[in-house]
Amino acid sequence: MTLVILAAGMGSRYGGMKQLDPMTDHGEFIIDFSIYDAIRAGFDHVVFIIKEENLELFRESIGKRIEKKIRVSYAFQKADDLPAGFSVPEGRIKPWGTAQAIYCVRDIVKDPFAVINADDFYGRDTFLQLAKHLSSPSKNEVVHCMVGFRLGNTLTENGTVSRGYCIVDENGMLDSVTELTKIKKKADCAAYLDADGETWIDLPFDSIVSMNCWGFTTEILGELEKDLIDFLADTAKDPLKSECYLPMAVDAQRKRGCCKVRVYPTSSVWQGVTYAEDKPGVKSAIRALIEQGEYPEQLWK
Repeated sequence: MTLVILAAGMGSRYGGMKQLDPMTDHGEFIIDFSIYDAIRAGFDHVVFIIKEENLELFRESIGKRIEKKIRVSYAFQKADDLPAGFSVPEGRIKPWGTAQAIYCVRDIVKDPFAVINADDFYGRDTFLQLAKHLSSPSKNEVVHCMVGFRLGNTLTENGTVSRGYCIVDENGMLDSVTELTKIKKKADCAAYLDADGETWIDLPFDSIVSMNCWGFTTEILGELEKDLIDFLADTAKDPLKSECYLPMAVDAQRKRGCCKVRVYPTSSVWQGVTYAEDKPGVKSAIRALIEQGEYPEQLWK
């Protein structure tokens, strides 16, 4: 099984490359803990999706210290890596979002794979659930999976976050997912800013959200090309800033009838560094897990 890590973002709200910001006294990053948990769950290949100019930085800071434990590959997310017939509009600098990022691994990933964000700490239970699903594929249909987090466990005190708001049916299958790009924490619930950017609408803390934590069969890679074609052909989008989000692409595929998505709820508390002010809390949470024996004092010693 392969673990694909989305690590091409620079973290504009954070103020730097948060993927490579140490979270322990021994210099370990959040990525290290995700890879450690993935190896324990049975993954044997990790693919970093990065910007090509960051290859040596990633290889020196992460790749070399884990390559004796797991096979390591790198994929580059480039703005011009698009389906045939499309080109980058003049003035477009940034790539096209997380759906295009996964499209970029189509020539590297050849087996069932999980997808996570580089700067999110998911916890061991998340990887065990992903591995269990991916190691027992459905024989008669394409069934992807998503680990669903409780919204109240994924918020920061330091600003807004983006989350995929999910509706799950009575059989535990994903019924819809809506990308909400501005969600804030309130005293007894969360709230998101509507599409017009004028009204805050309440959401219960126990709402299920996507943290870009998915399990896929390789069938998704071919379908992503169709999603990107539809996205790029939409003349209503902003050609310089719009992005094709992975949750939206998965939802589109589900609606086309090409797949189903099973949701595995988790009570794990997300830890992440959306903002620089989040770092002390994440470091404390990781320290507590080490002291509880969940992780060794040094992961790769």
